[in-house]
Amino acid sequence: MIVDKVKITIKAGNGGNGAVSFRREKYVAAGGPDGGNGGNGGDILFQADPDLRTLVDFRFTRKFTAGNGENGGRRNMAGKDGEDLIIKVPEGTVIIDEQTGRVVADLHSGTPRVILKGGRGGKGNAKFTTPTRQTPRFALPGRKTLARKVILELKSIADVGLVGFPSVGKSTLLSVVSAAKPKIADYHFTTLSPNLGVVGTGESSFVMADLPGLIEGASQGAGLGHDFLRHIERTRMILHVVDASGVEGRDPLEDYAKIRKELEAYSPELAERKEIVAAAKMDLPGAEVGYEWLKDELEPKGIAVYPISAATQQGVRELLSAITRQLQDLPPVRQIEEEGVIEEWETMSSEQSFELSRGMDGVAEVNGSLIDSIFARIDPEDPDSMRHFAKLLEDLGIIKALREFGVQDGQEVRLNGETFDFVE
Repeated sequence: MIVDKVKITIKAGNGGNGAVSFRREKYVAAGGPDGGNGGNGGDILFQADPDLRTLVDFRFTRKFTAGNGENGGRRNMAGKDGEDLIIKVPEGTVIIDEQTGRVVADLHSGTPRVILKGGRGGKGNAKFTTPTRQTPRFALPGRKTLARKVILELKSIADVGLVGFPSVGKSTLLSVVSAAKPKIADYHFTTLSPNLGVVGTGESSFVMADLPGLIEGASQGAGLGHDFLRHIERTRMILHVVDASGVEGRDPLEDYAKIRKELEAYSPELAERKEIVAAAKMDLPGAEVGYEWLKDELEPKGIAVYPISAATQQGVRELLSAITRQLQDLPPVRQIEEEGVIEEWETMSSEQSFELSRGMDGVAEVNGSLIDSIFARIDPEDPDSMRHFAKLLEDLGIIKALREFGVQDGQEVRLNGETFDFVE
């Protein structure tokens, strides 16, 4: 089974909480604040690994979590940062945020890429000391991160993509022209995941991909369907391998036409990609006839046909020389436009909200995720913390919303069930 598209859950580490602490020192009010900051949560990073070929490992592990930051401590001790988590994937893996559908990264190099940032550590009470606030008894909690689902989709990166029906000799050709060792046998679908090989031609080289065999109806998902077509999307040119011998009772021209139909149905852009046809298995009886059919049909349309036999290496050198010449005039491998790192925390943001309503006794009530975040930041028993609380209500538009809701100076309001006096 080819595994080149999976859905996994990733979660960056939570930030550690800031500490509320006071040192014991003579002549310093309340001993002096010395609560340290919390550590930052670990990031989620992805790294392209050239030794990986499929996403099969993600069939068994689908949840990945980075380390949490530690809480701050006494004596201005900062919490330890959480450990980053690096997830290795094959080159050519595209990461898509399921929630938004945007492409987060298209991984090509071996440099780890940050995909989901860890939560920032909260500030300790030592950071809130001012000339008029000598003994702050509150600190900020660390940012709590949210888990996100991402789709990993492997799109092979190659200069030349081998296409054709199963068992036409694609794997054999790759094994002859490169150091790749694809599985080869006399039955269909031996290639179930892409095999890439570097083909050297004198002073230059290129990457060739042996892709799973294509069948009729693939553009509608038959057989390996889209799993196959996904890999050819980014190749610079197509090497269409056709069994010229008709040894299985197939018509080479019909085979060619069926494969072309599937490519065009899947992507008109893909169908316009530069193409060379290799008339394969020329060492078998009847292959000369099939080659002549292909040549007479395709060369008037500007499509070159090269007779080859991977088994005897007949015509292989000429084919590689033609591919090298064509690649010199073609644009580089297409990369997908990225939209950057996912950044989302369980904290006050534009996506969080609050709702106003009236209780059974007529008292205005304010509830919602934004109010939850505010309450996580305060100590109701500390006057300085409550002044900070009042400022947050003003800055985030909650005071203005209460005025517009008809709340008057001196009236009671309830925030998350806690009763407060509304004071202008």
